[in-house]
Amino acid sequence: MRRTLPPLDSLWAFHLVSETGSLTAAAQALGVTQPAVSKRLRDLEALLGTALLRRGANAISLTAPGQRYAAAIAPGFAQLQAATQALRAQAAPLRIRAYTTWALRWLIPRLADFRRQHPGIEVEVSTSTAVVDLAREGVDAAISTAPCGRPPAPAARRLQPVVVAPFATPTLAAAWAGGERRLIGSKVRAADWPRWQAANALPPAQPLLYESTTLAIQAALEGLGVVICTPAFVVAEVAAGRLAGLPGQPLVTGDCYWLSLPGGRVSPPLATFADWLERQAVL
Repeated sequence: MRRTLPPLDSLWAFHLVSETGSLTAAAQALGVTQPAVSKRLRDLEALLGTALLRRGANAISLTAPGQRYAAAIAPGFAQLQAATQALRAQAAPLRIRAYTTWALRWLIPRLADFRRQHPGIEVEVSTSTAVVDLAREGVDAAISTAPCGRPPAPAARRLQPVVVAPFATPTLAAAWAGGERRLIGSKVRAADWPRWQAANALPPAQPLLYESTTLAIQAALEGLGVVICTPAFVVAEVAAGRLAGLPGQPLVTGDCYWLSLPGGRVSPPLATFADWLERQAVL
């Protein structure tokens, strides 16, 4: 049996006119002129052999057959739009926002493993310490810190607790016992040094605070002081002998890293990434 369909551009023009009730609005949505829309509609009516629109001096309306036809084709266009959006979501990279140091020293070194496991999903990382509005900023998910018992968003998943400890070059680490203590940290986590000193029964000392933990770690590598940070951030430097841990117990801060997800159903690629991230966080 021969199967024929009207041209898709004519059907789409009719669908937009039926939704908006306006030739002008349909023309703007299509990026064409109003006469071009009118021609598509007349061609469609000629092909179907029935009038779909009533054309007045300053307004248009659907005829009874036009109303029935518009209602019948609308679900098909909705399905096409949903399928297109889902395909684009899978093809587009995941946009992940995180703190600079966590992204640089924890997430990015692990992304090669994610790519090996899921080669069809690209991850794009941006950094900020500001609170992220996922919908407004076009970000798929964000990693931030918040108290372990208080998620920063309704759809947030808890990753790992924030634990900090002091590290220094071997030279400065050896001088620590003699009382030479040049402390450095970050403005983002200014309370870590005072809390660690109190927890380890040490007298308070004022640290020099850098804009980020990344800068503070680099300063420590240059021998400028003793940095307090998450041990996972300096694993490679400790293994290479460039930094050494200092005596004392690590401080469990009571904060956790959280992955904030959009409310409602997340896309399959984002769900895959979230599951992978949770597994990595407990390794």
